[in-house]
Amino acid sequence: MDKLPDNPLLEFSGLPRYADVRPAHVAPAIDLLLAEARAAVARAEQAPPAWETFIEPLEDASERLGRAWGLVSHLHAVLDNPELRAAYNENLPKLTQFWTELGHNEALFAKYRALRDSPAFAALTFARQRIVENALRDFRLGGAELPAEVKPRYAQIQDELARLGAKFSENLLDATNAFAIVIEDEARLAGIPPDVLQAAQQDGASGWKFTLHMPSYLPVMQHAEDRALREAMYRASATRASEFGKPELDNTPLISSILPLRREAARLLGYPSYAELSLVPKMADSPAQVIEFLEDLARRARPHAERDLAELQAFARDELGLARLEAWDLSFASEKLRQRRYAFSDQEVKQYFPEDAVLAGLYRLVETLYGVRIAPARAPLWHDEVRFFDMRDARGALVGQFYMDLYARDTKRGGAWMDDAVSRRRRGDSMQAPIARLVCNFSRPVGGKPALFTHDEVLTLFHEFGHGLHHLLTQVDDLAVSGINGVEWDAVELPSQFMENFCWEWDVLRHMTRHVDTGAPLPRALYDKMLAAKNFQSGLAMLRQIEFAVFDMRLHWNFEPAAQSSVLDLLREVRARIAVLVPPEWNRFPNSFSHIFAGGYAAGYYGYKWAEVLSADAYAAFEEARDVLDAPTGARFRDEVLAVGGSRPAAESFRAFRGREPSVEALLRHSGMIAT
Repeated sequence: MDKLPDNPLLEFSGLPRYADVRPAHVAPAIDLLLAEARAAVARAEQAPPAWETFIEPLEDASERLGRAWGLVSHLHAVLDNPELRAAYNENLPKLTQFWTELGHNEALFAKYRALRDSPAFAALTFARQRIVENALRDFRLGGAELPAEVKPRYAQIQDELARLGAKFSENLLDATNAFAIVIEDEARLAGIPPDVLQAAQQDGASGWKFTLHMPSYLPVMQHAEDRALREAMYRASATRASEFGKPELDNTPLISSILPLRREAARLLGYPSYAELSLVPKMADSPAQVIEFLEDLARRARPHAERDLAELQAFARDELGLARLEAWDLSFASEKLRQRRYAFSDQEVKQYFPEDAVLAGLYRLVETLYGVRIAPARAPLWHDEVRFFDMRDARGALVGQFYMDLYARDTKRGGAWMDDAVSRRRRGDSMQAPIARLVCNFSRPVGGKPALFTHDEVLTLFHEFGHGLHHLLTQVDDLAVSGINGVEWDAVELPSQFMENFCWEWDVLRHMTRHVDTGAPLPRALYDKMLAAKNFQSGLAMLRQIEFAVFDMRLHWNFEPAAQSSVLDLLREVRARIAVLVPPEWNRFPNSFSHIFAGGYAAGYYGYKWAEVLSADAYAAFEEARDVLDAPTGARFRDEVLAVGGSRPAAESFRAFRGREPSVEALLRHSGMIAT
């Protein structure tokens, strides 16, 4: 097979060449790399079961393939267009087939077993031993022990699930982009902040255009006095990718296909449910344990949530004239109540968080805690709004690099995430530095001013940067467990949620705020109001996340779809047990729940709360140090949690840092649910 000249997807010696990638590059590069990977597998099948002769060559081929496909997948997520989407979907089955074949490979499975059972295993580093043990587990979960006559069906299921997940995400993006409402009557814009209106003004057209992208949608829901406008926006968002829109974008049939396929795959592997299969590589032991954990949190949160709702309903009735609080009134009434109770608004706070000040404060925090230095650097980019940075240690040696893509675009899927472009790995005498991509969907600059972030957006930025630090600060030299690789899914949110805590600290905020017009720092009085409001409606917020997590676990554990029981029936049942706020009957939340249907969190959404227990307790160590910027405590967190990546179980890393088992008390205290 001839190698295409200058195919940027086949360049691995330097930084990824995002701007040079064209849809036509995808198939030739993937075909070549798949051929190389299959040849490496064939050689490994004949090689002695030793690390250098067996595992390293496999890692080399798999890494090249993974990096190239990761680049394509990333562009599909942030710079989607019909040609790239077609190339992605054309090649996705090839990748799925290869990874399924690898998981089924009995010869490789036997080689790993032979290495594990040989005297050479004891001489391996603990990280390499863990890689071997993880590989044996993954072969079992990948179907290596299935009978030969069953393997084709298992492979077919994996291929179909990959296709359905990609289609789910594409439908959601297309349905989000399909809706816009243009307001011609300026009177209907009352309450909407000026910077949001400025962003909504259309070039060369009259009126103001509002969309379902978060920088447009959320301010309307929080601030628009026009109740009909809020209802129209809410209804459009809540029914995205459902039977209420374009039939070709309806995710309902995809959900109906995904769930039984997951259940069938699990049962082929000998597990009663997909949830039990999903938990094998996680910290939690069983679905029942997860449900018990979630319901215990729900019991603790429910009195606070009921009080939150009663207060909001009374305020809406007595002060806003809303006899019945509808779903499209919640954000609006909550913001009004917060302004009344704490005498500040999100928009007031937002003026103190220009992008440059926020990033400088974030980097200062990281540099103080972990002894690194962050500086802008040059690199090929996928969009002119993207920025690139180096992270170096005190001696100037490169630790890692990262991209930041912060603004919402029509071509970018919603949400915020971090993924790895390159993972740390030792190659002989040289070290491959890790590279991370951090992606958000914030408002871009308007009117000649820098982008302004709400405090919630600052929390999101810190969250994703926490994932980035987990990837970048690793000291593990073996690819499969360096950085975020090999970390249990229900522990991977620990570093990210940990970072959010710093967004409430005066010694951090005062160095990352500057009023966009006056240049004044955040006033201490305004900070005190923010802190007082920190746990405003925290009971409602916690129950909402628990509702999602219980729904996800039940859906993949003991839910059997039948004529009399649908996904929506299950959701209603979960809400009756958990929620105090119930959306309208026509709300189609599952159709946009991409975390579990397209994002890898199936039977794992509970991990946010599970890891939040760990992260709150870990942060308590900094509070106990009486200085949250305490460098020695930061060094211990880096060494015992961030640096070790997936090279040891997350529970061991937590105990090594805290000196004990985790406690839920810190989370409840941080959420205002127990007295400090």
